[in-house]
Amino acid sequence: MNIELHIEELVLHGFEAGDRQAIGEAVQGELSRLLAERGVPASLADGGELGHVDGGAFNARPGAGAESIGAQIASVVHGGLRS
Repeated sequence: MNIELHIEELVLHGFEAGDRQAIGEAVQGELSRLLAERGVPASLADGGELGHVDGGAFNARPGAGAESIGAQIASVVHGGLRS
């Protein structure tokens, strides 16, 4: 199954502007992995669309790298897709 996911805006507070590309790439990679391993939510599997997904909030540990931050973001977004 192929799905297309477009994230128009990802709002992050407290991160360096220079980290945005690396965080975005980490989100993409981890979200792809989660969808492949855990499956596509039924609401999307039948060609549905979501106009908005509230990923909520998460706590990042001090000094966490872009890959770790991206994985956390992907996890909350994936959870939001299932809600």
